[in-house]
Amino acid sequence: MNYRDRQGNSFENTTNQDKSLEMMYSKAPFRFALKALSAPVVSKLAGKFMDSFLSVFLIDSFVKKNQIKMSDYEKRKYHSYNEFFTRKIKPKSRPINMEPSNLIAPCDGKVSAYPITLDAKFKIKNSWYTIESMLKNKKLAKEYVGGTCVILRLTVDNYHRYCYVDDAAKERNHFIPGKLYTVNPIILDHVNIYKENSRAYCILNTLNFGEVVQMEVGALMVGKIHNYHSVAMVKRGQEKGKFEFGGSTVVLLLKRDAVNIDEDILRNTVDGYETIVKMGEKIGTSIF
Repeated sequence: MNYRDRQGNSFENTTNQDKSLEMMYSKAPFRFALKALSAPVVSKLAGKFMDSFLSVFLIDSFVKKNQIKMSDYEKRKYHSYNEFFTRKIKPKSRPINMEPSNLIAPCDGKVSAYPITLDAKFKIKNSWYTIESMLKNKKLAKEYVGGTCVILRLTVDNYHRYCYVDDAAKERNHFIPGKLYTVNPIILDHVNIYKENSRAYCILNTLNFGEVVQMEVGALMVGKIHNYHSVAMVKRGQEKGKFEFGGSTVVLLLKRDAVNIDEDILRNTVDGYETIVKMGEKIGTSIF
């Protein structure tokens, strides 16, 4: 994967997970085994393991391997890997940009931004979606044509809690079930797998950016997207929810003439790079 930071420095990162999946998807026996592992019952069992004290031994090696700066997080004893994975960060480590006209990143991640048309296809966790297939709502999809789709992809080393992008009247949650497969781009190099990830979204009637869709997308062995609120009045930077173990994605859909996404993010997307951002930092400016 190719990344750039906000200073324009470029990085290329191929993880051990990439290498392992390349082997698994290039050899038929491994592909068969991986298909079995993606079954819902196996995913549920894996989730129970990650929730149990038996998974605690995984924490130390993960911290070392991914160079997690634990001083950024609240100090506590973890009783399972998922407790660690959903660890809470110290507020000072993720300051929220409170300038009303600034659109903030709702999470840590690698961000890309694309114009929305009815025919445009967006790659999210190695599945391709049109705006309509993403939402499963043709009428709502049409309202965002001409706007912008912002995709924030989390990796395992990121902070896995996410927040609201602005003060808003939050509408009800919509959940779309899907088959959960791996989240790695290597897979489509070797075998055609057609899938949809589980996802949840709501409409936010925001104070500064108009009507915004905020969506969370799950993946293999995530399965649990924890959103805290139903219909509610919410605040910029207020915690919206959290993901359990696995890579995950947050998507923002912005209407036409609502927000100008920052030039470096747009330029990096065109160049084939994702831009590294942290929760609470500016990624765009209101046009209103």
